[in-house]
Amino acid sequence: MKGSEGIPSLKLETLNKLISKLDKAPDMFFSNLFPTVQYDSDTIRWEIEYGSAGMTPFVAPGTVAPAVGVDGLGEASAKAAFYKEKMYFDEEFLNNMREPGSWATYQSAERKLARGTKKLDYRIQRRREWMMSQMFSEGAFSYIQKGGAKFTVNYGIPESHKVTLTGNDAWDVVHADSNPVEDIFDAKRILADDAGVSSLVAMCNSEVLKVLMFKSAIQDLLQKSAFGNGDLFAQPAQVLGTLLGVGPLVIYDDLYEVPAYLTGPVTGGVTTVIPVDDASDFAVGGELRFYNMAQVNIWEDSTISAVDVELGTVTVDTAPVNSYIAGQDKVTMKKKFIADNKFFMFSTTQDGEKVGEFMEAPYGNNRRWGKFADTKDEWDPEGMWLRIQDKGLPVLYHPDTTFTYTVY
Repeated sequence: MKGSEGIPSLKLETLNKLISKLDKAPDMFFSNLFPTVQYDSDTIRWEIEYGSAGMTPFVAPGTVAPAVGVDGLGEASAKAAFYKEKMYFDEEFLNNMREPGSWATYQSAERKLARGTKKLDYRIQRRREWMMSQMFSEGAFSYIQKGGAKFTVNYGIPESHKVTLTGNDAWDVVHADSNPVEDIFDAKRILADDAGVSSLVAMCNSEVLKVLMFKSAIQDLLQKSAFGNGDLFAQPAQVLGTLLGVGPLVIYDDLYEVPAYLTGPVTGGVTTVIPVDDASDFAVGGELRFYNMAQVNIWEDSTISAVDVELGTVTVDTAPVNSYIAGQDKVTMKKKFIADNKFFMFSTTQDGEKVGEFMEAPYGNNRRWGKFADTKDEWDPEGMWLRIQDKGLPVLYHPDTTFTYTVY
């Protein structure tokens, strides 16, 4: 008997039962809002439909009923995204799980397994949430396909539903005369005219909320309404949502972290083009944090000015002060699911059905759907890998039920 063999907690059925019982990662707004379904292949196809809700016509008695289509106005398709991650547990951990010297030692190993499993599970949940947030707020996102090719799925949101506010229309503090109230009502009118929807969810993060709170147009409205400044500062999302007539105003500040290891040396005070093992999720404007992995709690930050996914590089505006070692040291970027300059609205339903879903695709030799955990023993150095993987893609059936402002 060797490796993970014979350890009850490491049986696949036990691990996957544990994953199914873990709580949702905090603030998984989109993942909780829309259903998950199983699709029969890894090429996801879905019907799309534009336009307002229809109505049955009058006909003369005794005549044939006119037919109405049930398949929408067109079909979209894309390969499902595949994502997975693994974590290493050494031989000491395995020995503690198999023949614990004491109950405390065994419990410590169990807690380590539970923490590792939960971390992997939360990270894979956040990948799903990221895809769904990008679908609604950006209308597209990119991912890696077989052979390392980069693929972008575009959900067909009309260009008139994706507006960038510039000049005096921008909502930032520099442009004091901009009018978010008028902009939001214009967007509501477009959604009502194009898709026939009026029951909306509005979303932004706290940065945009702060801008809205101090806009003169909104302060003027507050003086004429039942709300006073005290209510605005005590319950800003509720007050602004009611004032602007957008239903719930959801303030979404949840973050995700993008990690990468350095694939080349970084020389302090010199290197601004940072080589990393995967640059696909880094974004311009994000803060790149450099970690010296040989020391505890030692880091420094620079702002990302460019990203080249093909070359695997991230460019920063200022070179870090210290030097960092390839293959040992790492960088990270924390980023919000909803960008600091986005305000968007969408309807969750159209004609009584959800406007979107997450479709799980089959993968693996056993043709499985959804999250799945498995293990593999390592010979040298001895230990075990715990892996969690998943495959799927969010779909949007009614692309004209969402509207996004890039507000500055």
